[in-house]
Amino acid sequence: MKPVVAIVGRPNVGKSTLFNRLMGKKKAIIDDLPGVSRDRNYGSVVWENKPFTLIDTGGFEPAPKELIGSMIKEQVQLAIEEADAIIFLSDGKDGLLPSDKDIVRLLKACGKKVFYTVNKIEGKGDYENLPDFYQLGIEPVYPLSAQHGLGITELLNDVVDSLPKESPEKEEEATKLAIVGRPNVGKSSLINRILGYKRLIVSEIPGTTRDSIDTPIRYFGDRYLLIDTAGLRKKSKVSLSVERYSIVEALKSIERCDLGILILDAVQGVTEQDARIGGYLYENGKGTLIVVNKWDLIKKNTTTLKKYTEEIRYHLRFLDFAPIIFVSALIGQRVFQILKIIREISHNYRKRLSTSELNRVLKETTSRYPLPFYRRRPLKLYYMTQISITPPTFVIFANHPEAIHFSYERYLINQLREKFSFSGVPLRLIFRERKRLTS
Repeated sequence: MKPVVAIVGRPNVGKSTLFNRLMGKKKAIIDDLPGVSRDRNYGSVVWENKPFTLIDTGGFEPAPKELIGSMIKEQVQLAIEEADAIIFLSDGKDGLLPSDKDIVRLLKACGKKVFYTVNKIEGKGDYENLPDFYQLGIEPVYPLSAQHGLGITELLNDVVDSLPKESPEKEEEATKLAIVGRPNVGKSSLINRILGYKRLIVSEIPGTTRDSIDTPIRYFGDRYLLIDTAGLRKKSKVSLSVERYSIVEALKSIERCDLGILILDAVQGVTEQDARIGGYLYENGKGTLIVVNKWDLIKKNTTTLKKYTEEIRYHLRFLDFAPIIFVSALIGQRVFQILKIIREISHNYRKRLSTSELNRVLKETTSRYPLPFYRRRPLKLYYMTQISITPPTFVIFANHPEAIHFSYERYLINQLREKFSFSGVPLRLIFRERKRLTS
């Protein structure tokens, strides 16, 4: 396991700016609004050939007055417990504030190696407040500018020197699962239920999750990375820049994931926005599981499940390959069946078939339902081969590939699903003309 470094500090001192600077890319949301970062945000950093995991946390308030502040405090405390070293970040322009003193008091008691840093030191005038921080009885104090990259080298050199060595055990790459859906459908609640502890902030405030948050887990020896994404809103309802950036991050999470778990709200049913999010998964060729959350709130009779399933299949016709499961993250109903289904989808997503198997099925399929004529000549499919996985993609060579009707393509895909069990996985067919050899 890689050692862990957490960045903590009060709101709006530049923690996410420092996180992005150390990551070398824009992963955390940056905005002048206090409290923009709420959950723990994880990333991998390598400095002087020494890798470690970096955690960005929400603004820490020792005595928060609002509920969301209390939840952020809890997340920061969890990050401190998880970390091997801590970077305490303060604001050199604001100077030393009472809340800084309270946080330092807590950090001194945690027993972890702490690096005390003062951010926004960018010119001679910014050094005026620096001596005040020595009142805290801390040494050394690292002046830096996260925005401009000043003082970062000295800090990182000392941080990596303090870290325990990484375990030499090399683990296989994890399957990335993006948890996607509209705001407040229960994405974070679902992850917390799966994990069994409060990994993510959960509240009734729509849009509580703003960054894409990664959480590694194991299930029967398989490694997964759960990616909780910000809820995707309609463009017409997105006004703040932070909301727009959250949508971009969610779409990026879909692009980098292997499988997507699309969360629907059982009370609200399938909406236009649900279909749009599902469309992102399909267009990016991702394996998909549809999870209908809040099932405990629905009054049921003998036809309820059938009606809900038919409604989902009608509105999300392009995801007809995706299994559907009805759960309640609140009470844990069927939640642990999700990973069982995901394990099967993950296997299907990486499934590779031999050319001989494929051509046997192709021959049976075309014999059962022959192709029509094209320009007074019969259409012919000569052979099929698989050219890639994630998603499984096949090439079929034909005499006139441009004449293959969409309906026949669907027929071939359905036959592949029936014969080889590709549940939860989109299949791609490519038709190419067979080139004749000339002497």
